Amino acid sequence: MNRDTPKPKAAAKRKSYFAWIPLLYLIVSGLIGGTTGLGAYTFGYAKGSSYLTSDSAACANCHVMQNQYDAWIKSSHGKFASCNDCHAPHDAAGKLYCKARNGFFHSLAFTTGEFEEPIMIHQYNEQVVEASCRDCHSQLSHEIDSLQTHAGKDAMSCIRCHPDVGHATHK
Repeated sequence: MNRDTPKPKAAAKRKSYFAWIPLLYLIVSGLIGGTTGLGAYTFGYAKGSSYLTSDSAACANCHVMQNQYDAWIKSSHGKFASCNDCHAPHDAAGKLYCKARNGFFHSLAFTTGEFEEPIMIHQYNEQVVEASCRDCHSQLSHEIDSLQTHAGKDAMSCIRCHPDVGHATHK
């Protein structure tokens, strides 16, 4: 036997190792296919494509949001602003990030049932809403901020004084 000829024991070991590769491909393919199939089913069942639009009715796809949707319809903003106008940044990249972030966390919370009742806004979304108020009502917010600054105070928060303006529950 010369030095380049593999030893029979090592060749047998390599052969048994390579025998597992088709099984590994089968397992990986099954996991990828199963995950993709389950994801597609869930996306379809949850009407996921509706969340890619600006239709406010999509926000009520989740039964826990029905009260907020009904209150928005009755509110002063219901005739003039969609949910996205207040709850998503106005630039394309910001809106895409916000919708992806909220879509993930909302679906996780509603699937697991781990959310507060009544539904509470988180700090990130509160900042988005505050920026939206200031964007749409820029002249008024600028005047108020100027008065506050002149008086030596910090800028006021729109939603601190008007917490339910978009979801007013009064008639």
